[in-house]
Amino acid sequence: MYETPITGLVLTGGGARAAYQVGVLKALARLRQDTGADRRRNPFAVICGTSAGAINSAALACRADNFDQAVATLCEVWQDFRAEQVYRADSLGVIRSGAQWLTMLSIGFVLARWRRARPRSMLDNSPLAGLLQHAVPLERLPQLLASRELQALAITASSYSSGEHVTFYDSAASIAPWTRSQRKAVPTRITGDHLLASSAIPFVFPATELARGEGVEWFGDGSMRQTAPISPAIHLGAQRVVVIGAGRMHEPPGRTVANTGYPSLAQIAGHALSGIFLDALSVDIERMERINRTLALLPEQARLDTPLRAVQALVIAPSQRLDDIAARHLTELPRPVRTLLRGVGVGGTGQDARGAALASYLLFESAYTRELMALGEADTLARRDEVLSFFAWPKAAAGHPVPV
Repeated sequence: MYETPITGLVLTGGGARAAYQVGVLKALARLRQDTGADRRRNPFAVICGTSAGAINSAALACRADNFDQAVATLCEVWQDFRAEQVYRADSLGVIRSGAQWLTMLSIGFVLARWRRARPRSMLDNSPLAGLLQHAVPLERLPQLLASRELQALAITASSYSSGEHVTFYDSAASIAPWTRSQRKAVPTRITGDHLLASSAIPFVFPATELARGEGVEWFGDGSMRQTAPISPAIHLGAQRVVVIGAGRMHEPPGRTVANTGYPSLAQIAGHALSGIFLDALSVDIERMERINRTLALLPEQARLDTPLRAVQALVIAPSQRLDDIAARHLTELPRPVRTLLRGVGVGGTGQDARGAALASYLLFESAYTRELMALGEADTLARRDEVLSFFAWPKAAAGHPVPV
């Protein structure tokens, strides 16, 4: 069974940046163990994920009967990651996808006259399907929902066909689908294709075809057009939420940026991806906090008369810029991928790095993912008292002091 009150977990997108989420989860599992909280109960009854966060979410949901083991499995995958587990990083694979893609961008109007070459993305993510079969045993999900080890799992994707933002969900009890402006919810059995679709970074990975109603549509990364990342968890019954971001919520004051000339395609692409993956979460958190403050000002009867409810939230986001961390690891990308990215302006290392923001989403290499995991763990342990208070876990079990 899961803990009460019903806690939702919201994991956002960000490609390789999602390693940070695993570090946070590792710290949460460690704190729960050290405090002597009931480890038989799943701390998250409702789990919602988008993009790479969808994969982490599904991996947790499919092992909801053993949260510690679920986190340990995620740690094993992310701490030994290699790019070739996610996308074709060999010379032939990069030539077939990325080189053709760049060529179509530059002289595609010429090629279109005599050739039917239509590369679908910069990189071929076919290896990811094999990784998902190993790391995410979705066949376990129906039984875990039936036994009430989990209340709901939601995976979000964006339809290139209709332009709508769609949340696919599977739940223990019947939950009516909801509809908002450009946002719809669809009850369904979650499959590996839903995870591939949700994590298909625009332009970088190919779209995935999914059934919807009586037809099929092409879907890409769920972070696109995601105006309310926390909303699915609330609709699925969460009374409080833990939100783990993949980027800083706010830049430190006084930060200066050197003018290095006209931005490269990589800089523009990195900026666009940051807007897709990071901005919506910040806005939604501000909206939730504003509603909570407004409700607190209302008389009790007025609060009972409104459909709005205050939602307690624990938001954990990186204390450091992940772009800067990525800049230290650019040379760890496979050589064919580095060559491809150099064509759009990624290069250099450290303070001289260019296009690190774009690379930060593609750096599925262990040195980078381990550093992000360590940061997530440290950021969470630094907020130990706040975490324990949120979950109402004891400060420490007798004879088992909590490390600081």
